[in-house]
Amino acid sequence: MLGPLLAGSVAAVAVAAAASYQSIAPTAQLYGRTFIGLGRGTRRLALTYDDGPNDPHTLRLLEVLARNDVRATFFTIGRYVQQRADIVREIVHAGHIVGNHTFSHPLLTLKSAAEIRDELTRCSAALQVAIGEHSNLFRPPFGGRRPAVLRIARELGLEPIMWNVTGYDWNAPPSAVIERKVSGQIRGGDVILLHDGGHLQMGADRSQTVLATESLIKRYKSEGYEFVTIEQMMERSRVGPGL
Repeated sequence: MLGPLLAGSVAAVAVAAAASYQSIAPTAQLYGRTFIGLGRGTRRLALTYDDGPNDPHTLRLLEVLARNDVRATFFTIGRYVQQRADIVREIVHAGHIVGNHTFSHPLLTLKSAAEIRDELTRCSAALQVAIGEHSNLFRPPFGGRRPAVLRIARELGLEPIMWNVTGYDWNAPPSAVIERKVSGQIRGGDVILLHDGGHLQMGADRSQTVLATESLIKRYKSEGYEFVTIEQMMERSRVGPGL
């Protein structure tokens, strides 16, 4: 009698673990389609930055990107957009893409449908006030999503964007560590996750990410890669990966 009970418990734990993994793993697709890149072998890379705008490191990052003639995609937190709309305007003025990263950066898998909708609409509203029309790109905080998150996002006209490469830079390791972690995952056609801010407070130290960004750009440009925005990469995915 005990055997079947134990087997049932183990199976239940396994199912729960699998469900939890699918809700947070960036490349998982069980709960709904999300964009994670072009697939291996293409010569395009998309730099994406979460948790800004952030003073002063977003501005320092913009200097690096301009110096290297690279366009990137920034997923912004609405409450920071309200605080530093001037930085968001600088991002757009420099030719980069701005997306929705919710208003306060909660784990959306733990929120009700009404709370999810509120987080997304408030961030979109903050961006509308700051810069007017903007992209329909959305990245869930911590990568957390369940079917309701993706459904509500699409009802609001938002396109969920994940990633398949990360620099694990949220705890501000040295730039060489960030670069090593990213380069160890690059296969081509990748969406790279980095951070220009921190979700806990304005002013998070992202100086090492700024340094790593310049090193990564120089390295992969020298190897024949092209850096593009998420919108450019998605357009390429619709016509075929190419080079």
